[in-house]
Amino acid sequence: MPHDWRDSVALTERQSLVRRSIRELCAEFDDEYWRTRDREETYPQAFVDRLAADGWLGMLIPEEYGGVGMSTSEAVVMMEEIAGSGGGFAAAQSIHGGIYNSVPIVNYADEEIKRNLLPKVAAGEKAIQAFGLTEPNAGSDSTAMTTRARRDGDEYVIDGEKVWISRVEASDYLVLMARTTPREEVDKRTRGISMFLVDLADAYDDGLDIERIPKTAAPAVHSYQLYFDGVRVPADRLIGEEGEGFYQVLDGLNEERLVIAAECLGLGEVALERGIEYANEREVFGGPIGANQAIQHPLAESYADLLAAKKVIYDAADRLDDLERERAGAEANVAKYLAADAAFGAADAAVQTHGGFGVAREYDVERYLREARLTRLVPITQQLALNYLGERVLDLPRSY
Repeated sequence: MPHDWRDSVALTERQSLVRRSIRELCAEFDDEYWRTRDREETYPQAFVDRLAADGWLGMLIPEEYGGVGMSTSEAVVMMEEIAGSGGGFAAAQSIHGGIYNSVPIVNYADEEIKRNLLPKVAAGEKAIQAFGLTEPNAGSDSTAMTTRARRDGDEYVIDGEKVWISRVEASDYLVLMARTTPREEVDKRTRGISMFLVDLADAYDDGLDIERIPKTAAPAVHSYQLYFDGVRVPADRLIGEEGEGFYQVLDGLNEERLVIAAECLGLGEVALERGIEYANEREVFGGPIGANQAIQHPLAESYADLLAAKKVIYDAADRLDDLERERAGAEANVAKYLAADAAFGAADAAVQTHGGFGVAREYDVERYLREARLTRLVPITQQLALNYLGERVLDLPRSY
């Protein structure tokens, strides 16, 4: 790669420290480690434990609760490095929930929960890896969820289904979104949704069943369908105000979307690196294939696309606290849209550069392509990002 690839944006001293530390840690987990996790569909527990031991799962938890007290501007560096280390999107996603699911606890949970739980999360003793939002009939339209939480004395009774919930088997707690007021009984569809902290060990004993979903992209980070049948949750595990959970999710949405964009960026960077390496090493007709414009131009185009996405991501992360919500939302959606497309373009170019070996597991680029395709679907589709920009930025009529 060009020598300035990783230095194409200016970093603060703290960001530089994060980059060095994470790069050194990730170097302990080589390509074969990630190939094996992908091939055997096994969760990268050793990698997660290593990060937890150094306190990285508590990076967004304030110091008063045992965390590191960092912000989104450091998180984008961390997740870009993790994905770009060779672990790809799967590596980043293996710890994404462990970091970001603590944020609503910090912002909205009762002080007792914060004092008792957050230091354990920061120390890696407990994990909040799973977030239960999506349902079989309520994907992008989260307000259509039908999972119900009914108050019964000092408990809530949960009934319903969730789908595509990741890392459940690696989590001690689930942050669950459920309707406490049916949609037809609220004056605005975004109201009546509440957020709960569910102790999974108790929930399993009480009627929670889970079923793993077979998948081809990032299979090491398992996803599940969850079935709640009369699962009881103590009322003091309500996070924030009853009926305001949807707005509590929105509060951290832009930050998390920027971090997802950084994960896409790291994935695209490592795919491009592998494409460039092969283009310089592989010789055909007496010279390296990288001398051919049919190989060189797609790689160069990917470099341009990734660099543009990177500038947007880092600029938005640095200014996030000073942006009003609409402007922050616009920049977060632009960042995710650009980064996902750039990652897919880079992975596709890397596969094409490798020719037939592009689908050989030993070269990794086929894994990156599978993961890059996934980034155009999660956490929102590219089309929904464009819908946001069309309506909120360009002032066009609502299309959905």
